[in-house]
Amino acid sequence: MKLVVLERDSVGTDVDVSCFERFGTVTYYGNTVADTVAERVKDAEVIISNKAPMNENTLKDAAHVKLICLFATGYDNVDLAYCKSRGIKVANVVNYCSTAVAQHTLLLALSLSEKLAFYDDYVKSGAYGAQDRFSNFDRPFAELAGKTWGIVGMGNIGHKVASLAEAFGCKVIFYSASGKSSCTEYQRVEFDTLLQEADILSLHCPLSDRTRGLINKEAFSRMKETAILINVARGPVVNTQDLHDALMEGQIAAAGLDVLEKEPMAKDNPLYEIKDSTKLIITPHMSWASIEARTRLVGEVMQNIQAFLDGEVRNVVDL
Repeated sequence: MKLVVLERDSVGTDVDVSCFERFGTVTYYGNTVADTVAERVKDAEVIISNKAPMNENTLKDAAHVKLICLFATGYDNVDLAYCKSRGIKVANVVNYCSTAVAQHTLLLALSLSEKLAFYDDYVKSGAYGAQDRFSNFDRPFAELAGKTWGIVGMGNIGHKVASLAEAFGCKVIFYSASGKSSCTEYQRVEFDTLLQEADILSLHCPLSDRTRGLINKEAFSRMKETAILINVARGPVVNTQDLHDALMEGQIAAAGLDVLEKEPMAKDNPLYEIKDSTKLIITPHMSWASIEARTRLVGEVMQNIQAFLDGEVRNVVDL
């Protein structure tokens, strides 16, 4: 069997992917841009990809492809209707990075809540060593205990964040964008209530027509001026210009982002203007990428391929 790994480097070169070679001949590409996909997959029976587009344009000459395995949970880059018309199965991986993303969510919230960047710089600049008292707390900060933590998207990651927030003494409320959540452990509220009551608002929802631009100018106008926004979901859930304006105008206190509307970060992104890391922290879409999560991801893809060969249904997207 011929396998093609289009974005081998997307799981990190420190993670071994040789497990795929048990299934046949594997061709590896570090990264693959859209206009090279068709040529690289034309002889493949199994395609392993992440962000590379899987559609009629890229697959029409791939006559032998039977299975597309994603190094991802989301399948935004796959034309499912076209794959169904061709009888091509699509398998994703779920819940491999929930712990890592939840951990990063808390990291962003704590760093912004405690003005960590300011105090780290205060010490390293020599200002602390130059003062005559043992402590410094010139930038006021507060405890998480007693605060309200709002969540959009109460899936695997949302649940983990909720449990961590509770451990810090927060009251947890959530909004279901799809309206289909079956969660009963935490209080479900309307979107307007979520915005008005949340001291910390973290986003863990998929990107859909319901969530695209969900956090916009109108939403910011209803949030607390002391609120902290955390987006570890998808960049387009938050309107970038509106977030910039909300931070600059003091509509909210701070934001922590691991995802952006355009990735990598566009040169004309207005958020570049905000250099104060007590107001805005941006990380390069890495919250999912602990060594443990990436190792699990590769192992799950391997099991998806084995299940397919054994005639079993495992993580196959419902087409």
